[in-house]
Amino acid sequence: MSRPSTPVPAADDPLARERSHLAGSRAALRAMREDVESLDIKDVTANWVNAEVLARQIDDRIKALADLSDTPLFFGRLDYLHSPGADRAEGAEGERFYIGRRHVHDHDGDPMVIDWRAPVSQPFYRASKKDPMDVALRRRFGYTRGDITAYEDEHLSDPTEPSGAAATSKLLQQEIERPRVGPMRDIVATIQPEQDEIVRSGLGGTVCVQGGPGTGKTAVGLHRVAYLLYAHRDRLARTGTLVIGPNRSFLHYIEQVLPALGELTVKQATVDDLVAAGLEVRGSDDAPAAVLKGDARMAQVLRRAVYSHVTMPTEPVMVVRGSRRWRVPAYEIEETVRELLDRGIRYGAAREALPQRIAHAVLVQMERSGEAPDDRVQDAVARNPAVKAAVKAIWPPVDPAKLVLRLLTDADFLAEHADGILDEEEQKTILWAKPVRSVKSARWSSADAVLIDEATDLVERTHSLGHVVLDEAQDLSPMQYRAVGRRCSTGSATVLGDLAQGTTPWATRSWDEALAHLGKSDGVVEELTAGFRVPTDVITYASRLLPHIAPGLTPVASVRENPGFFDLREISGTADVVTACEELLRNEGSTGLIAADARVPALAQALTAAGIPYLAPGEETTAETRLTLVPASLAKGLEYDYVVLDEPQAVVDGEPDERTGLRRLYVALTRAVSGLIVTHTAPLPAQLAG
Repeated sequence: MSRPSTPVPAADDPLARERSHLAGSRAALRAMREDVESLDIKDVTANWVNAEVLARQIDDRIKALADLSDTPLFFGRLDYLHSPGADRAEGAEGERFYIGRRHVHDHDGDPMVIDWRAPVSQPFYRASKKDPMDVALRRRFGYTRGDITAYEDEHLSDPTEPSGAAATSKLLQQEIERPRVGPMRDIVATIQPEQDEIVRSGLGGTVCVQGGPGTGKTAVGLHRVAYLLYAHRDRLARTGTLVIGPNRSFLHYIEQVLPALGELTVKQATVDDLVAAGLEVRGSDDAPAAVLKGDARMAQVLRRAVYSHVTMPTEPVMVVRGSRRWRVPAYEIEETVRELLDRGIRYGAAREALPQRIAHAVLVQMERSGEAPDDRVQDAVARNPAVKAAVKAIWPPVDPAKLVLRLLTDADFLAEHADGILDEEEQKTILWAKPVRSVKSARWSSADAVLIDEATDLVERTHSLGHVVLDEAQDLSPMQYRAVGRRCSTGSATVLGDLAQGTTPWATRSWDEALAHLGKSDGVVEELTAGFRVPTDVITYASRLLPHIAPGLTPVASVRENPGFFDLREISGTADVVTACEELLRNEGSTGLIAADARVPALAQALTAAGIPYLAPGEETTAETRLTLVPASLAKGLEYDYVVLDEPQAVVDGEPDERTGLRRLYVALTRAVSGLIVTHTAPLPAQLAG
């Protein structure tokens, strides 16, 4: 296959040389893709199954090598003083590496772009004047629609070049402040040292990231997945990875980040997706019931209820084989049952072990009588009708959904197993008011589904993945944490959240408590306090709420040079809200109109009457439609260049209690990247008073 060539620019034109390298790198990537597309696998697979697997792997590889025309193939360059790994005493010449989203090599196998996750790329994020990490020059590139238009150099090993604030990267600031249009994008060009440390932390440990609005915690979590897949691909290919988000809108918003980095195998789900498999969630709970159902004490109630089905034997088991009878006394079977209970193994696993243990007792008697039975005889005895009948009576099967249904509808059954755990009033709170005929006719809530998931795990172990990322984790109940923890019981987790943004009545109070429920008490808590997204004036205003919603939490300090646009407006009606939206839509980028859920229909009607098209949360903006109408309950995790926040007091009043309402307001106030207009007819919440 012929390979494309690019003209060599003049030696005195650095920008032309970099553009030439970009053109050559794109050509090399295209050639890599064509090489994969031309592979013929007809004669290299043993059967159709292998052929299907290999074809799927090739297809994934082709997708991973896609060249996104509007996405820079590389965003930086490192010039080392010495070759990495070489003996510096020998005076080895330095090497040059272009840092990008994926590895690209030429037809000789020499690298043209180095993957940002490779060890040699790390100094691009970590090197400084104080610790240059053997880097002579770090170059950042500026792009316009995929073409290099500027570059910026830092001579890290030059003592005469300024450092600190005087050396702030203008291109870095521009990239951080670039307008947000469409779904979330990667941040590989702007990862900061404290973020990089979290991204590159090892697979074996669990990391919890506390980060205020705009600190990049979600992006850090996603890039950590991409890094772990690079560093431990074989292991994670076997065990799997999963990203868990709070809702479908959020998952849609972030779903393109990992594919843009060439990672296509990571699954995404909500907690409801995980626990409601095969179960239709049609009901809902009031806040008190939901809080109690999410309480970790429910795990004790469920354990008692599941194992209450085990009864001690009162009769011996008589096994007839041919002309011989073998008797296993009740006391011996009871010893076996108690041993299985004491071992704490899953209910279903113990139930499967019991017939084998009874059969083993029979085989011991056979051997004492002079017979020589083998494993086949033991299996046959375990299937004997007398043994099967005894096991069914002693250790009957348990259906998790039926068990939970009985707990929620049978007051006596609940009282028996919640005794000493839930008081009478608490038991009444979670009991259903009306009887239900069957599991299928029950109107299960999300909290009920978590209880069924817990019961299912008591019966049969939940499959564990290699790594799980849990975003917006502060909103999970203890029982939901347990459900997620089961999905990474033999793996690790990255937990992301902000205690100040906990907007559920059961929101977690501390990360140590959350990690304990997750089963990862040894997890390390890291805090991100540098804000890259929210402008200074906006985050300063929103931080007035922190003493009331999360006392003791460190406020976010914006590192944005642009203070942003912020305006408080007392208005007379929805027409003024529409005017504010029209004003912000004159700017480049996206605009979000965030309002209390109850006010969304009226605002939608006003926008339609004014002829302004709008989107729902998670839908991708277009050149014609750049306004999104966002219920406050769905605003978490989303971001827009400009935001109009309608009626702050209505946002607070839309929640079951004031603290949750103020936290919801804090979320809504911090969705803007460039500017915020707060409109109100009612007085503002007192906690926002200057």
